[in-house]
Amino acid sequence: MRNKENKHLGIEINKTLHYKLRYVAQYEGRSGNGQVIYVLNEYIKRFEKENGEIKVEE
Repeated sequence: MRNKENKHLGIEINKTLHYKLRYVAQYEGRSGNGQVIYVLNEYIKRFEKENGEIKVEE
């Protein structure tokens, strides 16, 4: 069941990117969705390391 506290993000990607995303996800033992979340988290960590922490407004 979906966590209602989480936000939903719908994206559209081309077939090649989708195939490659799922390939890497399977290789690393994640779902496609899990891989997208992992990649986004890694990108945000790198951004914050270079530019400082992003403060979350509630």
